[in-house]
Amino acid sequence: MKSSSRSFSTRAIHHGYEPADHEGALTPPVHLTSTFAFETAEAGGEMFSGDRQGHIYSRISNPTLDLLERRIADLEEAEAGLALASGMGAISSTLWTLVAPGDEIIVDKTLYGCTFSYLQHGLGKFGVVITHVDLTEPDNLVGAISDRTKVVYFETPANPNMRLVDIKRVSEIAHTQGAVVVVDNTYATPYLTRPVTLGADLVVHSATKYLGGHGDVVAGLVVGSAEMIAEIRMFGMKDMTGAVMAPFNAMLILRGIKTLELRMDRHCQSAMTVARMLDENPAVTKVCYPGLPGFDQHELACRQMSGFGGMIAFELEGGLDAGRTLMNRLEMIGRAVSLGDTETLIQHPASMTHSTYTAEERMVHGISDGLVRLSIGLEGVDDILADLEQALPGATNLKAA
Repeated sequence: MKSSSRSFSTRAIHHGYEPADHEGALTPPVHLTSTFAFETAEAGGEMFSGDRQGHIYSRISNPTLDLLERRIADLEEAEAGLALASGMGAISSTLWTLVAPGDEIIVDKTLYGCTFSYLQHGLGKFGVVITHVDLTEPDNLVGAISDRTKVVYFETPANPNMRLVDIKRVSEIAHTQGAVVVVDNTYATPYLTRPVTLGADLVVHSATKYLGGHGDVVAGLVVGSAEMIAEIRMFGMKDMTGAVMAPFNAMLILRGIKTLELRMDRHCQSAMTVARMLDENPAVTKVCYPGLPGFDQHELACRQMSGFGGMIAFELEGGLDAGRTLMNRLEMIGRAVSLGDTETLIQHPASMTHSTYTAEERMVHGISDGLVRLSIGLEGVDDILADLEQALPGATNLKAA
């Protein structure tokens, strides 16, 4: 059976691996080696020149990573993939490859804090122009893009406030000027959104999150055309960042991807239930969740996503102090800055993940002081609801008192 005719979950479990080729081992072996021996001097020379396929050194490629790269590319419906040491390793290796001093990167108004810092304080220091545009309105890109724009970069949904960007329309506009479209698909995963099929050129992931799924590994991935991925591998990763994924970490991501569909279905189902509860609670002034009919971009979410994800952003009456009080009253839900784990996690972006923004920058980029980010885990949804309800303002909490 061809891979393209198989379901998502089947491909996530089987694509690219045949046990019979590995002495019948059902689980792919982990190749814990730094270097590889060549059959002959000539064979080694041909590999270095690119005339022969093969592994030379694990900073460039490794059989365990190769399987992961082929599998994530298949799930994203892209030609090729590249495994890296972290999400920021994937982002920085990609952008170092695509731009030079004097080039411009247009980015959405809302970005993950470390991505924002890398762009503003990293690439910006080397003469790359960073321009923020509200990409939730694609026509804004028409007036901003020019022939010096080399990359258009955005997250959808965006971390932490859940803004969506129309991938298809933004990609169409970007390509009129020859710009490369890079989408951070961490929140949605390829199970819910496949940006390449909507016109994006490259897709990056913090595989630490939903792809790994268990909070026990830090990893990154990028997929795209075979030509672009080869360039990122041999320049952005090999020469500029050295952000190489360890083979053992690749094994953990491969293991996580096998249950991605099951986990995402549960994340989505529970998140919708929690979002509805929060939306009806008088202590909550705003809930940002794409699945709610009242969400500003709900129609786009229905077109672009096959499910609405496990992330919720919300604001409380009372702002920052109320948010901190809520977090401190929680008994089961963990106060932690990651997401996509089996555990439900909560954090305060203004003082945690997005503290690299100044207060003024947070205001401009849509991250209020009172915003709370909630990553819905795999616990029983009734237990998640009960913990939130007893901690929300107005609830009686004898333990906190």
